[in-house]
Amino acid sequence: MYTFKDYYQNEVKLSFEDHPFSKKPKHVWVICKYKGNWLLTKHKDRGLEFPGGKVEKGEAALEAAIREVMEETGGTIEHINYVGQYIVAGKGGTIIKNVYFAEIAGLMEQRTYYETEGPVVLEAIPDDVRVNEQYSFIMKDGVLTRSMEYIDKNY
Repeated sequence: MYTFKDYYQNEVKLSFEDHPFSKKPKHVWVICKYKGNWLLTKHKDRGLEFPGGKVEKGEAALEAAIREVMEETGGTIEHINYVGQYIVAGKGGTIIKNVYFAEIAGLMEQRTYYETEGPVVLEAIPDDVRVNEQYSFIMKDGVLTRSMEYIDKNY
């Protein structure tokens, strides 16, 4: 288990064990690869980030992950794997989020990408992502760094 502070100085606990904080998390985040590149989305307010969001009523976290990737990028998933789970105790309450790694089979153009501006394909995540204003706060803490290390070793 890893413990660190997020962008807003909230304590974050990240684990690569099987659902250590909740069997039914309410949020998901999907680190995506498409044709050897990283697939992100551009959130209208937060900037560049991997797709993710809330689990809807009656939906499993894995189903939410697949839906969020489609809604925010138009991506259809070829393979998806659970990576880990993290918990953040913030000012607005506690958030528990599953992290997944998905390999994207294709991108479909959509009429709407909901709260995002659609897919963004990058060869690499920049080294300065933590201070780069183009990127969302979600990309600026140890969840991204540790998850990328885990994905690199395991996939």
